[in-house]
Amino acid sequence: MTDCDIDNIKGRTLPKVAVFTLGCKVNLYDSDAMLAVLRSSGFEVAEGLQYADIYVLNTCAVTAEAEKKSRQAVARILKINPHAQIYVCGCASQRNAEQFERDGVQYVGGTDGKVELAREIAAHYISGAGLKQSDFCISDRFEEGEGVVNLRTRHFIKVQDGCNNFCSYCIVPYLRGRCRSRSIDSVIAELDLARESVHEVVVSGVNLSAYGVDNGSSLAGLLRALKKYDDLRIRLGSLEVGVVDEEFLDAAKNIGKFCPHFHLSLQSGDDGVLKAMNRHYTSAQYAEKVELIRRYFPGAAITTDIIVGFPTESEEAFVNSIQFANEIGFADIHVFPYSSRQGTVAGRLKPLAPSVLDDRQKRMSAVKQQLNGAYLSAQIGKPCEVLFETEEDGMWVGHTPNYCKVYAASGERNTLATLTPNCLYLDGLKA
Repeated sequence: MTDCDIDNIKGRTLPKVAVFTLGCKVNLYDSDAMLAVLRSSGFEVAEGLQYADIYVLNTCAVTAEAEKKSRQAVARILKINPHAQIYVCGCASQRNAEQFERDGVQYVGGTDGKVELAREIAAHYISGAGLKQSDFCISDRFEEGEGVVNLRTRHFIKVQDGCNNFCSYCIVPYLRGRCRSRSIDSVIAELDLARESVHEVVVSGVNLSAYGVDNGSSLAGLLRALKKYDDLRIRLGSLEVGVVDEEFLDAAKNIGKFCPHFHLSLQSGDDGVLKAMNRHYTSAQYAEKVELIRRYFPGAAITTDIIVGFPTESEEAFVNSIQFANEIGFADIHVFPYSSRQGTVAGRLKPLAPSVLDDRQKRMSAVKQQLNGAYLSAQIGKPCEVLFETEEDGMWVGHTPNYCKVYAASGERNTLATLTPNCLYLDGLKA
């Protein structure tokens, strides 16, 4: 942008900024933190791919497909507004900045300093200050946001960043850095603001189960602090097996509106594959943790991720995963074909044939459908609280505390209603 362009902006309404997010709940929080800075600076802000003058693209690189979609988002933005100014950040640009260096892209940054990037964008368009190019170093501190902006019906709060696990297939620790946690006082300060506009909070982290390992706290300790929010539904992001113990479940049980939905990461139901993935548990240990959860929360939704087609996964190992998924009786499964990530340990292994990955994805997806249908069917006739979020084709859509999707003929955005589902409908229930 030229000095003349900046002079033309001064003294008139600031341009509209849209933030487009790919990837995880942590990225959603990072985007919200950037939106809060920009809105407080006087910009009109929006979320997603709608018309705007400026776009901030928050990218993902957890799989090759996610990275491809991140690259393609630049072209999608330029179709909406060929004159758009685009600023890129996140995991995909941290991994490979050059793939985003093209016409229309003003700046490419990484995973760190997203809030600072928003401040620099604001200063650039308000006063003409130049942006400092990212050095792509990853900080060892937790970057604090400022204020709250909610463009959705639930508030995502990031309490932890980074990961020390180094699963053999995962690129994230190399892009997000080591574990670092937010102080409980900081979390409380944000939720005191958020409770004014939302009914539900989703507590998230890159490795949420590792919350507190760097500051002397724990996820159970954080949950005890959240007990005061008896007016908010408290939902947790993805969890690791090791965090599930009686102290953690006691703390969750004492939260008045805790959502009994546990997304407990599995990845494989075969012990040999789990070892090759550098996952530090066996299938038997995983099953014990599920049993413990169900003692505290009967009827809880236990959902998971399963990777099919890991390079060392034999047909027998894959069948073990299918059998284990059926034994657990998951409420839902996110099925992912293995995606090789250069720079990881597993990235050096010979991948299985694409036809094998496709076959196993289809077979595991069939298990997912069967298990999800069984869990949803068990909810029919049971009164439940629904938080309405959107309107789709004349039906209002929301989620229950155990994360069942519910469709209703009438409703209102960001309101709670007690309904009784009477049948299966599309990908959820109808009430």
